[in-house]
Amino acid sequence: MTESPSPAPTRVVLVDDHELIRAGLAAAFTRVVEMAVVGQAASVGEALAVCGETKPDVVVTDLQLPDGTGLDIIRRLRGQSATIGLVLLTMHSGDDQIFAAMEAGASGFVGKDAPVAEVVKTAAHATRSPRTFVCAGLAQAMVRRMSGESTRLSEREHSILVLLADGLGTGPIARQLHISESTAKSHIARIYQKLGATNRAQAVVTAMRIGLLSSINPGVPR
Repeated sequence: MTESPSPAPTRVVLVDDHELIRAGLAAAFTRVVEMAVVGQAASVGEALAVCGETKPDVVVTDLQLPDGTGLDIIRRLRGQSATIGLVLLTMHSGDDQIFAAMEAGASGFVGKDAPVAEVVKTAAHATRSPRTFVCAGLAQAMVRRMSGESTRLSEREHSILVLLADGLGTGPIARQLHISESTAKSHIARIYQKLGATNRAQAVVTAMRIGLLSSINPGVPR
């Protein structure tokens, strides 16, 4: 009886302008059997060229680079692919950086003070769920964002959020609440904006993390 072939390892590209940091990350990823570092880069330009050549499954990039930022890389690559994993690694881990990474299309956000194992874990998550944003400080950042009146959900917005979590689309939501589809779309767009989300899944996950949907077990169609 022949054995099934082993799955191909996850292809990783590392981007950082400090060679020592890249070397340390590469060593950590090399120790994981399921992952292989297929390219490294020290700038935005190099990163895009390397990714074009190697077709990675996941990219781990620093925020500050000599010719731009890791967000430039994330936006470009996310625009080209919905399935690539994109992780931002930075020493600047404030709320603005977290939300900027989420809005750019990142899969994960890790501070440089985190253990290297956390970077590997986040990269693995990014490969499995590239459009679900993961960040250890996201819940606290969302609480701070939601503390302002301008970012709190209205009663109608919360009702729509619950229906989104239940799996309803724009049309069914509009019919259930007796509003037009265009009004429903406007409310949904506003909910996404307030929660810092780009799609239904991110909105529901973020809402659950900050307690807006703590009693809901959502079924979120993609």
